[in-house]
Amino acid sequence: MPILNVLISGPAQAQTTQQVAEMLANCTSQILRKKPELTSIAIRYIEPEHWIVGGQSLAVQGKSSAYVEIKITDETNTRAEKAAYIQAVNDGLLKLMPNLHHESYIHVDDVRAGAYGYGGKTQEYRAHMSEQ
Repeated sequence: MPILNVLISGPAQAQTTQQVAEMLANCTSQILRKKPELTSIAIRYIEPEHWIVGGQSLAVQGKSSAYVEIKITDETNTRAEKAAYIQAVNDGLLKLMPNLHHESYIHVDDVRAGAYGYGGKTQEYRAHMSEQ
């Protein structure tokens, strides 16, 4: 039941949104083994003039950038899986975004099961109920 929050530099484009969402959904399902039907992805766009890296805007640098944050339940993926995910997402972004700045970030946020959930139930509650 991951949720992904994504920032992309540039003007909002439906095609880019769809391509990025598909790439992220595939990586999340294949590498982290998360259920596609429980995966949510929110994508927002930031004008390059308002995204500063190293003291200069992306517009001045002629670069694009992205920030991807995914929240997953703690202890459901290994370090190796998370590392593979970060690499795959970075590779996917490189294919989709021209001139991707090397200071583009992917953050896998392991959230405690008792502090994370959906539909009014924590993941800890769901895990406990599935054990019974």
